[in-house]
Amino acid sequence: MQVRTSILFLTCHFFFVSIWGQSDYPSLDLHNRQIKMIIYPPDVENGFYRAARFDWAGVIGSLQFKNHQYIEHWLDRHDPTNFESATGPVEGFAPIGYEESKPGDPFLIIGVGLLKKVDNKPYHFSVPYEFVDHGKWHTEKSKRKVEMTQVITSPIGWGYDYTKTIRLNGNKAGFYLHHRLKNSGSKPLETTVYNHNFFIIDHEPTGPNIQTRFPYAAQAEGKGFGDLIVIQDSTMNFSRQLQRGENVYTSDITTKRNKPGDYDIFIENLKSKVGVEITADRPLHRLAYWACHSTACPEPFLEIKLQPGEVYEWTIEYRLYEY
Repeated sequence: MQVRTSILFLTCHFFFVSIWGQSDYPSLDLHNRQIKMIIYPPDVENGFYRAARFDWAGVIGSLQFKNHQYIEHWLDRHDPTNFESATGPVEGFAPIGYEESKPGDPFLIIGVGLLKKVDNKPYHFSVPYEFVDHGKWHTEKSKRKVEMTQVITSPIGWGYDYTKTIRLNGNKAGFYLHHRLKNSGSKPLETTVYNHNFFIIDHEPTGPNIQTRFPYAAQAEGKGFGDLIVIQDSTMNFSRQLQRGENVYTSDITTKRNKPGDYDIFIENLKSKVGVEITADRPLHRLAYWACHSTACPEPFLEIKLQPGEVYEWTIEYRLYEY
């Protein structure tokens, strides 16, 4: 038996405050013998995330593996209209049509909708752009998956059908994010999409106990690199615990990225001896990295170019493990 709901939009936020406030927003539960997750589906009126930065399709608010917690709020308080108030492996698409549009005209962000350009300043994800059209959302839940679809049509040539499915990997300790994007409009769709990966493993603050590694050597330059965070061959470690207000960032970690198998990232808690491996069936476009005192986030990007009528699909796999 399937539960069918027509829902519209969603949101998330910051710092490890366990699971407070989750009952205030529409949510769905997925679980198997090893993991349990809480998903906030898109809902224009009441959703957990209703801002204009991140994809509204299925923000994961909680993820438990055995007695380990992987996802929590990383901000001190939650505001569904705050652009960064999202949790877990939430995704964001680059805007389409922003540079060529005039102030007052619409531009497009997949998974969000049509937004109104404010002025001639460069696009920035922190600006609370006004919604022109949320599109039509539909959410369907079955025992092992949640499927969310957004349909956008517009009189100015942009249109798409976007479906994101969060699916458990049988009874294994893992899950998939499967995406299908069809260009249903008359204009090309050219964008990038990245996953912010807001993980907080067992409430551990960002510091020497949080490690990110790859199966190959990596290099990076950026804020805090070589000081607060150090790369040794294939492993990234923090020299000390980050304090409130501190952060590190690089727009691109130099890694292999020629084939899908090069999209392979590990985030580990060295204290509790658990981690998550992140892989995908598409090659990396680039790999950013950002961390603050409460969460450390590898941000892998994919590139999307679709002519009218074309379809692009991609799947990200998350494998949870003890070691």
